[in-house]
Amino acid sequence: MALTKDQKSAIVSDTAKLLADSKLTVIAGYPGTSVSSMQQLRREAAATGTTVKVIKNRLVIKALEQTEKFKNMDKSVFNGQLLYAFNSDDDSVPAQILAKFSKTTSSLEFVAGITADGVLMSADDIKSLADLPSKDQLRAQLAGLLNAPVSSFVRVLNGNLSSVLHALNARSESI
Repeated sequence: MALTKDQKSAIVSDTAKLLADSKLTVIAGYPGTSVSSMQQLRREAAATGTTVKVIKNRLVIKALEQTEKFKNMDKSVFNGQLLYAFNSDDDSVPAQILAKFSKTTSSLEFVAGITADGVLMSADDIKSLADLPSKDQLRAQLAGLLNAPVSSFVRVLNGNLSSVLHALNARSESI
């Protein structure tokens, strides 16, 4: 069923808003991916705050042209069956979600990425970004790193204190 002009303009404006709000938009090809796999991908992505949409390429190009920072972007990557993953909270999450999904579905491959500044990233850059830890993982690593010296110090003090207590206890029993 063909889309009406009003439906197309609504899709273009929604896409322009998603592009403007997103810290990173990942573009991936999905030929041969089943509907059930796509639904699973959307569910997994939604759990992380990522929106995955399949939008006609020419409507995405119109949305890019409506936004000042995306107007001069190279539009040659918008060919074939593409899906778009948007996330306004974290830069690496859309790439990570799609990379994780591509391990189970070999038909998904990265095409490019669009940063919040309007820079077009290559597929290799997106793959490298997918290998980086997310913000939450980095925070947990930092907390563990900051906590390690304190916990080690407490263990040393506890060990010394228990040694003194054992010595005093032995001394009291011998008296």
